[in-house]
Amino acid sequence: MLANVIRMDLATRILIVDDDEGIRSLISSFLGKNGFLTTVASDPVEMRAAMAKQRPDLIVLDVMMPGEDGLTALRGLQAAGAPPVIMLSAVGSDVDRIIGLEIGAEDYLAKPCNPRELLARIRTVLRRREATSAPSPAALALAIVAEPVGEGRPMLRFGDWSLDAEGFTLYAPDGDPVPLTEGEFQVMRALVEHPRRVLTRDQLIEYARGGDSDSFDRAVDVQVSRIRRKLAAKDGQELIRTVRNEGYMFTASVVRR
Repeated sequence: MLANVIRMDLATRILIVDDDEGIRSLISSFLGKNGFLTTVASDPVEMRAAMAKQRPDLIVLDVMMPGEDGLTALRGLQAAGAPPVIMLSAVGSDVDRIIGLEIGAEDYLAKPCNPRELLARIRTVLRRREATSAPSPAALALAIVAEPVGEGRPMLRFGDWSLDAEGFTLYAPDGDPVPLTEGEFQVMRALVEHPRRVLTRDQLIEYARGGDSDSFDRAVDVQVSRIRRKLAAKDGQELIRTVRNEGYMFTASVVRR
């Protein structure tokens, strides 16, 4: 597993966008020492110029910058089909986090953040994207011959859906992987692992992120809303029910096999 992570890091380019030169330098140096290729930009204008030269695999984007702020830049990135984005903010307000998640950020960290935590979040997002990326026809044919999806790993199955908890992948009834952010996947897994049981928002945060999480109720609501849209786009079923004043319940029967 470690060798796979190292190979991924060596092939991965991170674009760091922050108006603070000290923070840019600190993050760039730390990620570089951990095997990533890094590029820096002081504002969204430099960010877009850097992306025009070489598309990054992930962007670390500050929220509060003079002129065009990070949330405005994120909107433009999402419209253009951006690589995954992790937002950083010195304010760390719930409003900024909610807007960032709703626009499409993969994750959100308050500044100052521990560089090791940022590194862990980056690796998690990249693993998630790698697991849900659609393979080329040739790669898919090779995968079918070499090893079926989820071979040797327990799968959580509900109806014609499958959740590979270890492979960080949700498969739709048609067999296609459903792209979920890291936060969405953790919430989805918590619901699927506790079917037909009402989970409060606090319980979802606990199951998905752990007791030390700085997640908040509204972020869970945003993630559930986005999961529902992605599930409905595949088969139209309402698999997640809102229980008023209580929380959420996963309505399908789940079998582990």
